[in-house]
Amino acid sequence: MSVITLAILTILPLCLVLAALSDLVSMTIPNRVSALILVSFLILAPFSGLAWPEIGMNLVAGLAVFSACFALFALNVMGGGDAKLLTATAIWFGFNHSLLVLLVTVGYVGGAVTLVFLLLRSQANSVMAMGIPLPSSLVNAKKIPYGIAIAIAGFLTFEQAPIHLLAMKAFQ
Repeated sequence: MSVITLAILTILPLCLVLAALSDLVSMTIPNRVSALILVSFLILAPFSGLAWPEIGMNLVAGLAVFSACFALFALNVMGGGDAKLLTATAIWFGFNHSLLVLLVTVGYVGGAVTLVFLLLRSQANSVMAMGIPLPSSLVNAKKIPYGIAIAIAGFLTFEQAPIHLLAMKAFQ
């Protein structure tokens, strides 16, 4: 397995884990995580076998997702970290059916994560009375750590991303 293949198969998943954990504990997603996702794609994509027009379309996908996320951020519906994480992740999926699968999965998983967090918050005193510690940011926050949903959806759909498919071909 080449270093490029290994990097393609590990960087996005590891960054998604870091983003989800950070969002769970502090309700923030560090900018450097989203930046690492973006920069690593820009470095790895030319070596992965993606054609230049396809790399361009991946960037167009990121721009489209960023535009929608920026509007949601401006309406105070989505956090800035979530918007940056989803934008950077979308670049790995490109402007094709795999992006649609990612976005639909984010919606479904986000709904489930929201329900779980609302349930946890409504039962926080009972959960903490059982000796299970909950981060104060989780109990007291008014927003949902949507980075968790983005990370889970990214894991569930990553195998459909064109760059992942090319890395798996190289692996075999």
